[in-house]
Amino acid sequence: MLTKTAIALASTLIAASAFAVDEGNIEKSYSLKDGSTVYVFKDGKMAMEDKFGQFVTMKEDHAMETKDGKKIMMKGNEIWRLERELHRERGGS
Repeated sequence: MLTKTAIALASTLIAASAFAVDEGNIEKSYSLKDGSTVYVFKDGKMAMEDKFGQFVTMKEDHAMETKDGKKIMMKGNEIWRLERELHRERGGS
């Protein structure tokens, strides 16, 4: 009975890991005129960090200007992904 339970649990864990969501993979970043940085993930969603390194929430479709004068629109507010990606050394996964 214990063996069957262990096999069922292992099978469940393997199946769950196959459907795991990609929680990282910053594709590019933009430096903004105000000193903030916007990070873009592979799925196109974004997160923002201010010039002091603090995570900043930003509303969807908010217009931002890069240091070189380009205009970009905020897509998503993935600060939890940004924290996980930038601070892996603190023990985040």
